[in-house]
Amino acid sequence: MKNVLITGGTGFIGRHLTQKLTSEGYHVYILTRSSDKKQSENGVTFIRWMTNGAAPENDLPAITAVVNLAGESINGRWTKSKKENILQSRLSVTKELLRLLEKMEHKPEVWVNASAVGYYGTSKKEIFTEESPGADNDFLAHVTALWEKEASRAGQMGLRFAVTRFGVVLGEDGGALSRMIAPFKYYAGGRVGSGSQWLSWIHVEDAARLIQFAIENKNINGPVNATAPHPVTMDEFGKETARIMNKPYFLPAPSFALKWLLGEMSMLVLEGQHVIPKKASDNGFEFRYQRLTEALRDLI
Repeated sequence: MKNVLITGGTGFIGRHLTQKLTSEGYHVYILTRSSDKKQSENGVTFIRWMTNGAAPENDLPAITAVVNLAGESINGRWTKSKKENILQSRLSVTKELLRLLEKMEHKPEVWVNASAVGYYGTSKKEIFTEESPGADNDFLAHVTALWEKEASRAGQMGLRFAVTRFGVVLGEDGGALSRMIAPFKYYAGGRVGSGSQWLSWIHVEDAARLIQFAIENKNINGPVNATAPHPVTMDEFGKETARIMNKPYFLPAPSFALKWLLGEMSMLVLEGQHVIPKKASDNGFEFRYQRLTEALRDLI
């Protein structure tokens, strides 16, 4: 039996990954602080951890792969305390997972850690691949750099180590898409900021498939850009959304208004990155949703 240990397994990406892995014959063990409220089922077992008396090392069989997706959502206004929680939630879970790893008699073969394309910083002109350096010049770049550095300790223990740097993950049952298309439902869709900022996106199904690909493909090491091969500008995203939903595209959301409304978090929609999944493509991964039109038709 191939056993995968997941943190963040009940989150947006985690749910899709769990469903994908169990359908492929894996058994998924999900680490959670509230296992008593969750019902284990065929192919999925919930394991309590990071609470008083929890000893997950005593409840786990031999594990093939570890997938670390846990961390507080970046959605919401970035107050000082919110930013601290975003960072510390990722570091504390990763530290505890590394502690658990040290206690395992039989070490997993691979550790796949989540990250984000925010690692590269923002640019309207530059094209980023896995070979591009990190920026560490804004909050998200700083968080991802620290998170990846902490998680990379798994590689020092002899595990193959991969980092999936996610773009904006599009799906029906979570993620950013519902908020992005909400204005169009009320005939209020339009250009966001300048509209020229890049949106590097991925369909959630491809996000789950790419994690499984990283687990199974021994050539995958280090960073892997989890983005579709064809990023778009925010203007292109808005126009295509309006066309598919048969809604107007006319009411702009100016930059100053979004900065006032969202604060520092506004950088997520006003700035962007043109990110290419070079490593995934070079290693033969085939995206089911290569272009935005295909993804939006499936999801909307």
